[in-house]
Amino acid sequence: MKCERHDPRLLALALGLVATLCACQSKSGASDVLDPSAIAAPAGQAGTPAAPAQQANNQSLGGSTPGSPALVSATSGGPTSAAAAKAQLTLGAGPTKVAMLLPLSAPGSTGENGRKMYDGARLAMADLGDKLLTLTIEDTRGDSGYAKDLAVKAITSGTAKVVIGPSELAAAQHLAKLSGSRRPPVLALADNFAGGPGVYSVRLGEADSAAAGAAAIAAKGAKKFVLLVPSGADSSPIESRVANALSIYGATLAVTLPYSATDGGAKVVSDMSSLVEAPDAVVVACGDGSPTAVLAALKAKGIPGKAVTLIGTDRWLERPMDPLYEGAYIATLDEGETGPIADRFRATYKYQPDVNVAYAYDMVALSAGIASSAGPDGFNKQVLENTTGFRGSTGLFRFRADGSSQRSMPFFKVEKGRLKLVEKSTAGF
Repeated sequence: MKCERHDPRLLALALGLVATLCACQSKSGASDVLDPSAIAAPAGQAGTPAAPAQQANNQSLGGSTPGSPALVSATSGGPTSAAAAKAQLTLGAGPTKVAMLLPLSAPGSTGENGRKMYDGARLAMADLGDKLLTLTIEDTRGDSGYAKDLAVKAITSGTAKVVIGPSELAAAQHLAKLSGSRRPPVLALADNFAGGPGVYSVRLGEADSAAAGAAAIAAKGAKKFVLLVPSGADSSPIESRVANALSIYGATLAVTLPYSATDGGAKVVSDMSSLVEAPDAVVVACGDGSPTAVLAALKAKGIPGKAVTLIGTDRWLERPMDPLYEGAYIATLDEGETGPIADRFRATYKYQPDVNVAYAYDMVALSAGIASSAGPDGFNKQVLENTTGFRGSTGLFRFRADGSSQRSMPFFKVEKGRLKLVEKSTAGF
C-alpha cells in the first residue's frame, strides 16, 4: 500500500503508521511518535502546534469556557486543578471517538498523577488529535469499583473505538477477564498490570524491566542466570519473559527460585548456592515488597562481585535507594527524560513532565496516528500488535498478543546511591 499524504506534522508524530498499513517507516523499523524538528519550533513559526487550551466542554461546571481557570494548569507549577476533575470533559471534534478514564479527583498522589495524565492528553490533542479524535475523559475518582463500571460502560457503548485507561489495577484486571471479540481495545494505564487479550498494559512492568536488564547483561557475554522472584501468581510471567529474553543471546535461566517475605532471604540464597554452580548473574524481582532481605543474604555471599552480576528491576526504585542496591544493574525508564515534548510541556503547563504525562501523551498520539492512517475502524489486533512496535516519548515499545508490552529503555548501574547511565537504550525487539 502506498503512503497517503497527510499533514507532515501528523506523519512525523503519529504512532499508528505501522508497516502493515503503510510502507513509511523509521530507520529503526518502528513507527515514530516524535520528530523534534516538527514540533519544537518556537512559537509563531511554521509547524508549531496550537497552544493546548483545548475546547473542553464541562457540563457539571456550568459550561466553563475554553481556557477558564478550572481547565488549565496552575500557574504555580503543578498539574491541572482538581476543580476541573468533577465533570466529563470532551476534547477535539474528530470522527474517531475515544474514551479516557483518569482518577482526576482522587486524593493524594493518585489524583495528582491523574491530572498530569490529563495535561499530557491535552498536549497530544493540540499536537495531533484535535481534528481526528473526539476524546471524552471521565473521572474515576480513584475508586476501583467506579472505574470498573465506567470501563465496562465504555467498552459496551458501541461508540468508543479505543479506551485509554483505567489506571486502577483491579478495574483493569476485571476487564482482562471479560470475554467478547467485538469490544474496542483497551490501553490500560494501571501500574503492575500484566495485560490480557485486547486489554494492553501500557506502563513498564517488572517482568519487562527484569527481562531487559537480563538481556543487556547477556549481550555482554553472561550465559548462566538465576532468577529470585516473590512467591505468587506474578512469578510465572517474570520467569517466562526473562527466559525468552536470555534465549535471544544464547544464555539460559538455570533456575527460578520463589521466595517469601518471611524467610529473610537466607533460605533462597542457600538454595541457590546448592543448586547452581558459578552463575554469571542473579536477577532479583521484588513485587510489592522490598528486596533488601534477599540483597543482604546475597551480599553475604559476595554478590554482586567480580564473578557474579546483580540485576534489579524498576520496582526496587519505588523505595528510597538502599546501600544494598550498590553495584546492581537496572533497566528502567528515565523519568527525567520525556523526549521532545518536554520543553513545550514545561512552557505550557509550568511544571516538569514525568512518565505519567508521557504515557498519556503517547496513548493519545497512538490513537490519533491510527485514526489518521486507517480511520475510525483501524483499531485492531493487526495494527496494535505489529511486531515492529512504536516509538514514543517513553521510547520504543510494542504490544503483545497476551496484552503485555515490551520496551527498550535506558540501562543503569547503581553507584554511590544514584543511577548512573550505562547505555541509553537496551536492545530492541
